[in-house]
Amino acid sequence: MSATTATSARLDPTSPAPGRIAPGAGRTLGNRVSLEQSLRNSFTMAWRGLLKIKRTPEQLFDVTLQPIIFTLMFTYIFGGAISGDVQSYLPVIIPGILVQTVITTSIVTGVQLREDMDKGVFDRFKSLPIARISPLAGALLADTVRYAIATTLTFVMGYIMGFRPEAGLGGVLMGAVMVILCAWAISWVFAFFGVIARTASSVQGISMLILFPLTFLSNAFVPVDTMPEWLQGFVNMNPVSHLVTAVREVTTSGTLGPDAAFALIGAAVIVAIFAPLTVRAYMLKA
Repeated sequence: MSATTATSARLDPTSPAPGRIAPGAGRTLGNRVSLEQSLRNSFTMAWRGLLKIKRTPEQLFDVTLQPIIFTLMFTYIFGGAISGDVQSYLPVIIPGILVQTVITTSIVTGVQLREDMDKGVFDRFKSLPIARISPLAGALLADTVRYAIATTLTFVMGYIMGFRPEAGLGGVLMGAVMVILCAWAISWVFAFFGVIARTASSVQGISMLILFPLTFLSNAFVPVDTMPEWLQGFVNMNPVSHLVTAVREVTTSGTLGPDAAFALIGAAVIVAIFAPLTVRAYMLKA
């Protein structure tokens, strides 16, 4: 083949030359991505979230200071009144503080999501050839690092104060994983608020309005039988109470009972409902 012929072949858009990019008219485009690509895109977005935390470490103040302050404050204020002494109260309060702290931390997911959308970051993500769910799933996945930090600090503070789980390290790890999974599931609810709300402050206000009664009207801090009968019914049905009871059981006996099953199944149901709702609201958002 002469030099002129070779040049013509390279310029011919129908030429099957190796390595040539196919013309747009000849491509078959799809509107779906594979599960593998969705996972890969989500982990890439999660890495972006971790880099964001690295550059603004003050985002970790709530998950580093809150577990320490709350553990010390609630233990020494309520310990003597409820259990007679601090040591007897630790097996009750540490799981309660753990659940309350980690679930409260999940509110930040919706707040930061709203802030990113206000800055136009997610508008750019919507124009990229990536899985639609990946910006949201990646942000929520990165927040599991925050939950892990809060969980670790709560158990460490409890250990320093004298908390010795009878189930040992294995029970502690099972309880930690269960709380982190449930917090990640609940964060989808707050992510939905982050998409549909107008401001970050409104996201925080709505989230606290929902989460505050759920965490305090539970068995996290006091025994249920000390409450009025009309309130005990709500507390016993409260999902937070089931999660706290499950953590207490697994750290004490190392077993996962009915409360653990209720908490994990409830978390799966929340994700099944709010993940599609959040993604749909995110894609329809102007």
